[in-house]
Amino acid sequence: MAQTRVAVIDDWQNAARELIDWSPLAARAEIAFFQRHFAAGEEDEAARMLGDFDAILILRERSRFSENLIARLPRLKLLSCTGARAPNVDMEATTRRGIVCTMTSGGHSPAPAAEMTLALMMACARKVAQGDAAIRAGKFQEGVPPGFTLEHRTLGIIGLGRIGQYMARYGQALGMKVLAWSQNLTAEKARAAGAELVTKEQLFAESDVVTVHLVLGPRSRGLIGAADFARMKQGAMFINTSRGPIVDEAALVGALREGGIVAGLDVYDREPLPPDNPFRDLPNTVLTPHLGFTTVEGLSAFYQPAMENILAFLDGKPVNIANPDVLKQK
Repeated sequence: MAQTRVAVIDDWQNAARELIDWSPLAARAEIAFFQRHFAAGEEDEAARMLGDFDAILILRERSRFSENLIARLPRLKLLSCTGARAPNVDMEATTRRGIVCTMTSGGHSPAPAAEMTLALMMACARKVAQGDAAIRAGKFQEGVPPGFTLEHRTLGIIGLGRIGQYMARYGQALGMKVLAWSQNLTAEKARAAGAELVTKEQLFAESDVVTVHLVLGPRSRGLIGAADFARMKQGAMFINTSRGPIVDEAALVGALREGGIVAGLDVYDREPLPPDNPFRDLPNTVLTPHLGFTTVEGLSAFYQPAMENILAFLDGKPVNIANPDVLKQK
């Protein structure tokens, strides 16, 4: 019998090998790490590179496993997904093929993403990127505009879930007034987090900093657009560490080109960010490559339970199954 082969994909930082102890799995399977993901439109390459694997560990939602791709992975028996959702996987197709999909609890700490948001907020407010560039170019303060103090300013939070609640606490610690809005948010829940519930229009008009903390779905896709950016104060900051498609990217580019606002972005419509993306040439941006959850602690909290799901599957006792109907075919 051929040895079980496991692919760990989307390891862009080439860090997965060192983050957890893979030896329990390595004793039972060959593990290969891929320093890339497989997006929509890359099915031929994905089928070629992943066709000889029995199990694939997917980090978050970047790689797409469509019905067509799943049909082209003849050895695949298990997709071990990280997090509590897998909108990138065609669950019906995996079930028809008898492929088990497992999830992790999603109970990882919100701190890495919230801290990344705070880092971008501070970098935008205090012109950290411009200051760094000036020093490296042999200058001092020349060309670096003054920043602004966050104390006594207003922080507007779109989405007051686990990460949004962390941001509310950070805002309070900085002495900021905190506003919040989402489609289902109640005044009571906002007060409990130390925020004031306002309309979406009020939030964009009154906030000095707007941060986004929503799950990407049909209701949130394209939720933030040109009318929202037009309401923002001169010099206000827009921070997105959630998902790129929540924002109308063309509208954000247009607002930034007009020069009225500043943006700190960790997520984009297409990732990796294409070389010709206009964000790269806009001076009023701070850009990072989707680092929100990529701390040692954050990544370990994804990989460890995903590996344990693979081990349980190899034991013939799969757990945390996202497509339980697949067991009816066993």
